Amino acid sequence: MKKSRRELEIFSLSFLDCICCGFGALILLFVLSKFGAPVIMEEIREDLEGEILRLEQTLFELRGDTEVLNRRLKSKEEQLSEEKLKLARLQGDLSRIEGEFAASKQKSEVQAIIEGKLAKALQELTEEMKRLQRDMPRQVVSSSVGGIPVDSEYIVFIIDTSGSMQRNAWGHVQKKMEETLNIYPRVRGIQIMNDDGIYMFPQYRGQWIPDTPGRRKAILKVLSTWRPFSNSSPVEGILEAIARYDDPDKKISLYVFGDEFAGEKMQHVVETVDRLNKAGPEGSRRVRIHAVGFPTVLNDPRGITGTRFATLMRVLCQKNGGTFVGLNATRP
Repeated sequence: MKKSRRELEIFSLSFLDCICCGFGALILLFVLSKFGAPVIMEEIREDLEGEILRLEQTLFELRGDTEVLNRRLKSKEEQLSEEKLKLARLQGDLSRIEGEFAASKQKSEVQAIIEGKLAKALQELTEEMKRLQRDMPRQVVSSSVGGIPVDSEYIVFIIDTSGSMQRNAWGHVQKKMEETLNIYPRVRGIQIMNDDGIYMFPQYRGQWIPDTPGRRKAILKVLSTWRPFSNSSPVEGILEAIARYDDPDKKISLYVFGDEFAGEKMQHVVETVDRLNKAGPEGSRRVRIHAVGFPTVLNDPRGITGTRFATLMRVLCQKNGGTFVGLNATRP
């Protein structure tokens, strides 16, 4: 008897069981992975937060170390600046000592040059001086100290404040200023201006400074640091003083302290002063002119301006009843 063949069923119960088991396994894996992910993420987050805290702590420590190092660096820089200042002072002292030593070695030679030129400026009459002195009236000195007439009641100081005077003779200028004031124990008025006609006390321009012990001390104190502009020529100051303070009822003396005459024509200066400070019937003039010459530029090859100052002031002093005093040193 012939057996019938059994047909194959694709979607049998066994096949469906396998498929369901597979899907169940996948679902189980999916569920297990979802429940495990938050735990892993939390662990990772905690690890990262710990690392951040550690890095922040390291940053704070580095910032603290940086501040300490900056303070140390600043301290070292300040110490370096102080050492540089000390070095600069020591170098300055060394240069000064070397200069003094070199000056002392050449002192005799320089002194000889100064004395020779000063003697020439003070004792020899040039042709120009002889021409200026022709027909000069003889002056009668009523009272004097060391040859300088001191009969005036009002005195005006005209002081050269140029660089050559400031550098080489300012201490001597202050000493001569004090000595001149001491010659006049008491006057009715004082005035001080520089060779350009710039007033030491502008508030007293056109007036007289009252003479008191306190005023004299103030004048000497201000003089020590007084440095207005100067063109190294006494002419402007002399003309300003005569034009502004000339008074027939007052006895006035001008004291010119200087070392140079940088102008061109001495004859024109003398004629202008003659016109302003006119002579009286007896030949005397209302304003006396005295001068003190400082030899600051006589040892300079260009020292002709010092000789010209001595020439001009000697003529002006003789024509205007005063005295010219030439110094042989720039320091007292």
